[in-house]
Amino acid sequence: MIRVERVVQLPLDIQTLREEADRDGIRNMGLLVEEWASGFERFDKPGEALFAAFDGGTLIGIGGVTIERDAPAMRMRRLYVLCDRRKQGAGRALAAAMMAQGFQSADLLTSNARPPGAAEFWDAMGFKRIAAPRWTHELRRC
Repeated sequence: MIRVERVVQLPLDIQTLREEADRDGIRNMGLLVEEWASGFERFDKPGEALFAAFDGGTLIGIGGVTIERDAPAMRMRRLYVLCDRRKQGAGRALAAAMMAQGFQSADLLTSNARPPGAAEFWDAMGFKRIAAPRWTHELRRC
């Protein structure tokens, strides 16, 4: 059973997600770990949050929401689910938690969906593709 919870520290087995993402040429887990270690991004400003998906005690995915720097919006950021755990609901559960958190603080959510498959994922979550300098998708509260 997949469980999503808000976390205030990086889970101990985040390195497993980072190693897989690195092998696939996806930078977001490396950025998450590096920015966390440097203190640059801790998902701790008002309205921000980091969520982790677990199956039992095993970390299978992570994602967070931060304040968008270029607009009155919240940014869906650093979403990643282990390859062998995709298509089982973890990504959707994480995104739903991220979106609910984001809409508590803003009427606009953004995402920069550049990795393979990311654009289609955010499309399926109801986001619209746009041509903006810093993001590829957005969702406005109805």
